[in-house]
Amino acid sequence: MGQWRRLRAAALAVVGTMIAASGLSAAELKDEIAPTGRLRVAIAISPAGGAFWSIRTESGYAGVPVDLGRAMADKLGVPVDYVVHQNSGQITDAAAKGTWDVTFLPRDPEREAKMAFGPIYEVADATYIVKAGSTVTSFAALDQAGVKIAAVNNTTTMRGAIAHLKNATVTGYQTYDEIFGLLQRGEIDAFALSRDQLNAMAKKLPGTRVLDETFKKTVTAVAVPLGHPQALAFVTAFMTEAASNGLLRKAYDDNGLKETPLRTP
Repeated sequence: MGQWRRLRAAALAVVGTMIAASGLSAAELKDEIAPTGRLRVAIAISPAGGAFWSIRTESGYAGVPVDLGRAMADKLGVPVDYVVHQNSGQITDAAAKGTWDVTFLPRDPEREAKMAFGPIYEVADATYIVKAGSTVTSFAALDQAGVKIAAVNNTTTMRGAIAHLKNATVTGYQTYDEIFGLLQRGEIDAFALSRDQLNAMAKKLPGTRVLDETFKKTVTAVAVPLGHPQALAFVTAFMTEAASNGLLRKAYDDNGLKETPLRTP
């Protein structure tokens, strides 16, 4: 707890400096970034883990975005609420609806037209896991007519897989759990996702194989809805400091990512 207090104090000092430099009052900042009086953090739920996904727990939610969102709310002096979605595509679709204030999700050009992004805090390799019994060991062997590839619907990874594969068919599904079941039953040939998450999946599905090649670098960043310049300045300052003062590292460590290096561009 002592370490968290020190990290919160350091981040709060940065926020205070930012407000003073901009001439913006704390009340004005809160009105823009937390108009309901609570910071609504959009998260996506999945057992996949990693730096983007969150999970349900007996007491609520856990994950890197959960910890970062809570710390961000602390700096603002407001309560935090978590707005749950099935995937990052749903978070993106809700960006213009006013249902969330800040989120942490994979970034690509399509999403840049729908929300404003701050610093990238994770860079991950995207690849494929093939079903048990498959003889496929390369992208060339995978990219054949009739091969069925699954991806989480409307995500940066799905768009990357569609662009990468010229012959195989890519189909989007709403949840990781649904795709896990399809792969387990052999109803799909492969699943596109980040390598770390697929390596964890392979341990649960004997006989499956994660391919060595990478088809896309997936970058994850903090984001706010368009038209919120002060909110963007705040989350940018927050994440920049979190990467340097140990807050981001601790969020990783506390969520099963102690062996995962912080990877930024």
